[in-house]
Amino acid sequence: MLRTVFLVTVVLVIALGAGAGSVWLMLEQTRSVGSVDVGAWTAFPKAGTPEADPYSRARAARLGELSLGQAEGIVFIADQDDTGAPLQRQCSYRIVGNVPPVRFFTLYAADQTRRILPAPGRFRAALHSRELLWSNDEVVEIGVGPHAEPGNWLPVSGSGQMLLILALFDTPVSTGRSVEDIPLPSIEKIGCDV
Repeated sequence: MLRTVFLVTVVLVIALGAGAGSVWLMLEQTRSVGSVDVGAWTAFPKAGTPEADPYSRARAARLGELSLGQAEGIVFIADQDDTGAPLQRQCSYRIVGNVPPVRFFTLYAADQTRRILPAPGRFRAALHSRELLWSNDEVVEIGVGPHAEPGNWLPVSGSGQMLLILALFDTPVSTGRSVEDIPLPSIEKIGCDV
């Protein structure tokens, strides 16, 4: 009798631990159920809709996020550069390419909980589309890192991993064509401080 109770207890502990652990792992991953990858960027196009998967809803609730509705826009998150290496705060990156048709977009660096990283000194912690310098062919080029750069620069300080978050507002991408087919800027590592 005691052996049966012990075995049932062990099985329940293993089942509950494995279940809770797998849910935690799914909520911590940038890429999971319902995600769409576009180069180094990942989006959850159904996150603000009634068709959102349970993991997207749970992730938004745990992080305290308000997901954009399908007609409002879409958010892309990058946790790695184009080579697949994790983004690091002590490294410099260059974001280059076209941005899809959009009325307004923002770009900022965040920690793993998606909270915006503070900028060093008197600099701004985020960039938006109306303050950027654009080339004649509508290509945007943004430097990201701890060292000042000419042109568009997103300052980042500290060390450890980071996320880049690109939010597109009022764009036909979120309601029209397939998200996988849109062009997004590439993320290229320039170098790192030792």
